[in-house]
Amino acid sequence: MIKITIQYFPFKTDAGFLQIKQTEVTEIPLYLVFFYIHVCSSIFVLLAGFSQFNSTILKKYPKLHQMMGKLYSYTILFLSAPSGFFIGLFANGGLFSKISFVTLATLWFYFTLKGVTAIKNKDVNAHKIFMYRSFALSFSAITLRFWKVVIVTIFHPGPMDVYQIIAWLGWIPNLLIIEYYLYNQSKK
Repeated sequence: MIKITIQYFPFKTDAGFLQIKQTEVTEIPLYLVFFYIHVCSSIFVLLAGFSQFNSTILKKYPKLHQMMGKLYSYTILFLSAPSGFFIGLFANGGLFSKISFVTLATLWFYFTLKGVTAIKNKDVNAHKIFMYRSFALSFSAITLRFWKVVIVTIFHPGPMDVYQIIAWLGWIPNLLIIEYYLYNQSKK
């Protein structure tokens, strides 16, 4: 993800993904601002998020867990999810893709907010459940790219077809896996 992000600096308007978003870059004044907020903040979300599921950090360094959790949560709530929502409104692939990315951003914000609210209310179990869901959606940044490679390699569809498929495959399987995991945990 860092390698993908680096290609956009120093604040290029025609690198990587932005090459196919020139209409938005030139005609929607805030598009580039929200794009860069989303891309840059999401790196911190992923790095902080991975640290949250380490039992050693949780048990031996609870303050570090709390600090990284705040970085993770507040970055999503104030930067990543709102910017993702905005750029989702202009997603490639038509309405089908737009619905997916806007839904993803909305759920990402909601699950994260519920996780933060739960821990503030000292409900550790609800906090864990909602943060698992939140991170499943954070991880969509990686799974979307994974599915893109798989689908293009095997099926060779057109670019917009790929985009419509990965818009949903990037996050729905992640959420289903987490829900299955949480269901199994609730049975123990």
